[in-house]
Amino acid sequence: MKRTGPVLGMVFAACLALTSCGLSGTTATDATSTAQVPELRPDQKVSIVFESYNYGLAGAWTDTFNALIADFSKKFPNITVTAQKPQGNSPNPATDTISSIQNQMVAGHPPDVAQLGFSDLDFTIHQLGAKPVDTLFGKQAVQQNFDGEKFHFHPRARTLDDWDGHTYGVPFVFSTPVLYYNASLFSQAGLDPAKPPVTWQQVADDAKAITAKTGQGGVYLDCLTKAAKDWCFQSMVRSDGGRVISDDRRILTYADAPSVEVTKMAQDLVNSGSMPKLAQKQGYEAFARGEIGMILETSAIQGTFVAGAKDKWDLRSAAMPRFGDKPPVPTNSGAGLHILTNDPVKQRAGWELIKFLTSEQSYMKIAQNIGYLPLRSEMVTDPAVLGSWATQNPLLAPNIAQLATMEPWVSMPGNDYLQIRDGMMDAVESIVFQGKDAQSTLTAARTEGAKLMPAS
Repeated sequence: MKRTGPVLGMVFAACLALTSCGLSGTTATDATSTAQVPELRPDQKVSIVFESYNYGLAGAWTDTFNALIADFSKKFPNITVTAQKPQGNSPNPATDTISSIQNQMVAGHPPDVAQLGFSDLDFTIHQLGAKPVDTLFGKQAVQQNFDGEKFHFHPRARTLDDWDGHTYGVPFVFSTPVLYYNASLFSQAGLDPAKPPVTWQQVADDAKAITAKTGQGGVYLDCLTKAAKDWCFQSMVRSDGGRVISDDRRILTYADAPSVEVTKMAQDLVNSGSMPKLAQKQGYEAFARGEIGMILETSAIQGTFVAGAKDKWDLRSAAMPRFGDKPPVPTNSGAGLHILTNDPVKQRAGWELIKFLTSEQSYMKIAQNIGYLPLRSEMVTDPAVLGSWATQNPLLAPNIAQLATMEPWVSMPGNDYLQIRDGMMDAVESIVFQGKDAQSTLTAARTEGAKLMPAS
């Protein structure tokens, strides 16, 4: 996967010239393998701030991450980690991450390590100043972390935080779109719960039957609101043979035929009464209560579904449906871990935290407690690790299988990338839930978005 960034050369050259970019006075003779940031002494005390949107989510997310930080503190008693959520009031704290860090940068105290979404990668590198970890700690150290003690990172996950030949972060948690479904409602509607839909036409047919025979919602696609960002919408468009932006990231293409077809398909689900008009949180909470037959969703919400279904209804999962005979193309949600501090001592402490949070030990808790994919995917095949758990919890299986064909969530370019992305998703939301014309609405949004694209 190749990404390009027009200002990266200047940023990186400037960073190499300044010790304030976190490169200590020691210089490496071989940047491919030798670290430029020294190791911590065993008695060297250091405090770092870790910002993660998981701390803005109640229940399994915060509880799991509190446990992970506690485990890290036991292993590294000389490193004190202050964990915090992004500053803001959005219902989805991930939405506040970029503005939160920008405000802290202006105030002169940004977090040392941050969990940042893959759709923010361009901005994270070029404006937030994420450090190239392969330069700070050596390519060999980065490779060793990916290889792990026993279980390797999945090949398609390793490069998600790469840019122009450097690794700017370590992919941490993500999902691919999963079709969760209420097998109890399927049975009540006269459908075979052992045969979930594999095409979008079958989704429409099953959703119509569920609504007609049970009075409940047929399906909810958590891909179609601004709050959902665009990772899943990108997957649906790719699955229909399109893209929301060209390969070279210079031309917005979300008004092309595949995007129009995706939004019209979803609009038809709403118009037929099969998909309720709900905001993102309302949608997944209604599914958790057993009030909707199917939902296309990230596995990050799986814990909520499991808790909602327990002793009440039969929760199952299936792969993302396809458009006709076209193979589905799952994209990834989620985020990577990035080092923002300029202090070499804090950089080294941050790297120890990143390695720990992406270790086999940590992925055990993340997978079991939250439902996110363990990026060391072989863990789910080893009976001594997650194999037995995965067998007893088959909800993860479609997600693991979709890693083989996963494509990356593409970040929009430039400083106005959020306006571009949000303008696109505002248009999608208005088509699906407000009945606006698909082609003209997407075309108007693309025209406005094009004005915000950086000059070539």
